[in-house]
Amino acid sequence: MKPLFALLASLLAITGLSHAADKPNILLIVGDDMGYADVGFHGCKDIPTPNLDALAKSGVRFSSGYVTGPYCSPTRAALLTGRYQNRFGHEFNPGGATTGMPVGETTIADRLKSAGYVTGLVGKWHLGNQEAMQPQKRGFDEFFGFLGGAHSYFESRGILRGTTPVTELDYTTDAFGREAVSFIDRHQAKPWFLYLAFNAVHTPMHATDERLAKFSGIADKQRRTYAAMMLAMDEAIGKVRRKLADAGLEQNTLVFFISDNGGPTMPGVTVNGSRNEPLRGSKRTTLEGGVRVPFLVSWPARVKPGVYDQPVNQIDLSATALAAAGVEAKPEWKLDGVDLVPFITGAARENPHDALYWRFGAQMAVRSGDYKLVRYDTNADTGTGKRNQPVSAAKLYNLANDIGETKDLAAAEPDKVKELQAKWDAWNSTNVKPLWGDGGGDSDGKEPGGPQRKRKQNAE
Repeated sequence: MKPLFALLASLLAITGLSHAADKPNILLIVGDDMGYADVGFHGCKDIPTPNLDALAKSGVRFSSGYVTGPYCSPTRAALLTGRYQNRFGHEFNPGGATTGMPVGETTIADRLKSAGYVTGLVGKWHLGNQEAMQPQKRGFDEFFGFLGGAHSYFESRGILRGTTPVTELDYTTDAFGREAVSFIDRHQAKPWFLYLAFNAVHTPMHATDERLAKFSGIADKQRRTYAAMMLAMDEAIGKVRRKLADAGLEQNTLVFFISDNGGPTMPGVTVNGSRNEPLRGSKRTTLEGGVRVPFLVSWPARVKPGVYDQPVNQIDLSATALAAAGVEAKPEWKLDGVDLVPFITGAARENPHDALYWRFGAQMAVRSGDYKLVRYDTNADTGTGKRNQPVSAAKLYNLANDIGETKDLAAAEPDKVKELQAKWDAWNSTNVKPLWGDGGGDSDGKEPGGPQRKRKQNAE
C-alpha cells in the first residue's frame, strides 16, 4: 500500500504543479514621472530605450493609455486597488506621517496572495508610512525599497528589506533591477506577482558618471542627467526580461508597463527634464500631458503584438491581472477596471469604457470617445508655477484631430459639453471627499524616505 500511496502523492504533486504552471506570473512595472515623449516606441531620438522598445514589440502598445490622476501616490492607490482613488479619499499625495491608503482597501497583492501567488514589491511605496499601511501589511510577502515619495539614488538610509534597514546601496535603479531578478530566481515553483516600482526618473536628479558620459552630446544639463536615469531604468528592465527568458518564464508571464503620471514639465512640480510632446500639460494637470502615459501589456502566450487605440486606464491592469490569475471579481469589491485581454485579442468588439474620469481638487476631466471635457490648472498656460492659481473654464477638445488640446470647441458644441458634464457629475456623485490635502503643491520631494544630498556622481 505504501508504494501506491507514494505514487498517488506524486501524481497529486505533479497535478498541483501543472495547475500552478497554468497561472501566469504577473510583472507590473511602473516608471516614475516619465515624459510621454521619452521612449523609443513614442519616437524619442535622444534617449535610447531598447529594452522598453522590445517589450512594446512583444505585446500591445496602448496609444490612449491613461492613469487616474496627475500625481504619484493617488495613481498607485488606484492601481493596487483597481478602484478610482476618489472612491476612498486618496485624491492627493499623503501629506504627513499618518496619511496613506486607507487600511480598509484591499490590494491586488492581497487578492493574488489568496489565490496562491507569491507576492513581492521592489521599489517605491508612497502609500503610507504607518506600520498598518506598509507593504507587508497590504498583501506583499516581500518588500525591498522605500516608503516615501522620493529618495536619493545613492544613499541607503531609508531603504528597507521588509522592515530592516539596508546599510549599503550603490544606485537604487540598479539595486531594484537586481532585487527583481532575485525575486524571480527564488520563486519559480509557484506563480508570482511582482510589483517593480522604480523611483526613476523622479527627482532628485542623480545619475552615475558612467551613464552621464554616454550623453555628452545633450547640451542641457538637466536633460542629460534625465537621459542617464532613463537609461539605467531601461537597462534594469532588460535584465529582468532576460531573467524571464533564461528561466523559461517569458511566454507565460503577463507584463505591464506604465508611468505613474505624466512628465513634470512646468514650474511648481519636481521638474526633471522630461518631455510630453505632442501632449500639452504636465504632471499636476488634468490635461493630456498629466494623465496620458506610456502604456504596454505583453503576454506572449496569449496576446499578439499590436497597437490598441481605444481609451484604457491603469485600473484596468488590476482587473486584467485578476482575470488572468483565475480570480473572479465579486460585485462587492466595486472594481472600476475591466479585463483588457478580450479587447486586445478581438474577442470583445465594443470599447472597454463608455468614459474615463478624473477629479483632482478643482480640476476635472472626462473623456468619452474622441471628446474630452476638462478644467485644468492654469499654470499650464501661464508657466508661473504658483500655488492656488485659478482652474480654467470648461474646455472641450476632440482628441482625434487635436491631441495637443489647442482648439476649444465648448462654444461651438454646447450640447456635447452638457453631455460630458452630466456623465462626470453622475460619476462624481459616487465619490467621497478627499481625506487630506488640496493638490496645490508637489509633496513628492518632501516625503520621508532618505536624504536629498547631492553627490559627486550628480555633479552633471
